[in-house]
Amino acid sequence: MRTAIIGGGIAGLAAAYELEKACAAGADVEYTLFESRDRLGGSLSSEIVDGTVLERGPDSFLTEKPAGVELCRELGLGDQLTPSNDAERKTYILVKNRMVALPDGLMFLVPTKLVPTALTPLFSIKTKIKMGLELLHPPRPTGLPDESVAALVSRHFGAEAVDRLADPLLSGIYGGDAGQLSARTVLPKLVEMESEYGSLTRGMLAAHQKMAAKAREAAHNKGNGGGTGSGAAAGAPRPARTIFTTLKGGMQQLVDAIVARLKPGSVRMGTAVTGLVKTAAGWVVEAGGTRESYDGVIVCSQAWAASMLLSGVDQTLSDGLAGIPYSSSITLNLVYDEKKLPALPDGFGFLVPASEGRAMLACTFVHRKFLGRTAPGKAVLRAFLGGMKNEALLSEPDAVLVETARREFKEILGITAEPEHVQVSRWRRAMAQYAVGHQERVKHIQERVAELPGLKLAGNAYDGIGIPDCIRLGRKAAKELVASQQVSEAASQPVG
Repeated sequence: MRTAIIGGGIAGLAAAYELEKACAAGADVEYTLFESRDRLGGSLSSEIVDGTVLERGPDSFLTEKPAGVELCRELGLGDQLTPSNDAERKTYILVKNRMVALPDGLMFLVPTKLVPTALTPLFSIKTKIKMGLELLHPPRPTGLPDESVAALVSRHFGAEAVDRLADPLLSGIYGGDAGQLSARTVLPKLVEMESEYGSLTRGMLAAHQKMAAKAREAAHNKGNGGGTGSGAAAGAPRPARTIFTTLKGGMQQLVDAIVARLKPGSVRMGTAVTGLVKTAAGWVVEAGGTRESYDGVIVCSQAWAASMLLSGVDQTLSDGLAGIPYSSSITLNLVYDEKKLPALPDGFGFLVPASEGRAMLACTFVHRKFLGRTAPGKAVLRAFLGGMKNEALLSEPDAVLVETARREFKEILGITAEPEHVQVSRWRRAMAQYAVGHQERVKHIQERVAELPGLKLAGNAYDGIGIPDCIRLGRKAAKELVASQQVSEAASQPVG
């Protein structure tokens, strides 16, 4: 089976790795990975400057999604896995140029503790009253059309909660706008809770109680010999998983480890795919001025790029892919001599609501989030700019972006020191936006793909935007192609 993989980001690399595994296991597999740029990894890109790890793109992945950790361990990177420093995890929201910590008991967007919610300066009295009355919210009928996250949150907690909570939090994750993002896709658990309980607060408390009961039952069973091992070790509590996991030497380690496993000559960098043609025998890939035939194709590029490639194959599919919006972003890493900085707020950093009128969307205190990746005596501040509401910043020169970040650091944090090193990265149309109606759109895309044997799609545009999601989808696409080929070969064998 000859397979073409289009796009050398983490989804494409994961697909190539899975095909390499199948080949090693005896499957008749041959693959070619096409990447238009001169490097692999997509937005995963790290640089080590004087002993400090700087991430141009994602700095970690969610620990609770297993595909990331599993792949790292398979690649022999288990000893490089580094947990986030959750003991010092604290996030602030900038309100009228003042840092306000997220109140205790806030479970993502849902307040679950009365006193911290009542005392926080994050919300006005009017919003706090609405949050209290939210406990009386009636269940919402199922089967209603999808709506925006902003509509869901505003209905329960008010417009101020959207401005100061939902929008900055989701902007930090999706680089998007709560008024555009799909509640059913981005916050499916809250949508389910509203249907069952009415009140999101009551629903979140009930879910927390169920989780606590399961944990107590598991601990009880282990203590009574229900688990493996015996005695005190069997009943000992397992350490809590941290929220984020990264790699000691940067996320680039994951890219390099996968590439090292791939067959020499199977990767073509600096080779853009300019066309796809469906034939009776399979697929023809046009790239680098040549045409080559393949049995299957895994398209791992952004949906808008996949749309252009597939426009001559299936216009309806192409239109569906083109309908997935994307946002752009800018990351700036500024390295400082920590002694020259004023005392920074405790915690991981802060988020900036759009109502503050700033260019900065968020800032991470990198040297606190992950220990052991910053040189002694140094501090790294990572600023995020751009997003759906400020795409124009992408056209500004690096010097302007750095000056903008430094000016806002001075106004917000009182920093006047010169950074020792600055790194600017632009990511144009890199983050898929799960807009209202996303699930229906993806369902229609999948239906069209199912009509085109040998075609698979993977990446952050469909079913999860994080690194583990892209890994899962890339590997799944490769496995499905191998399985379909094996079924086809078995069916062609003579009986008897």
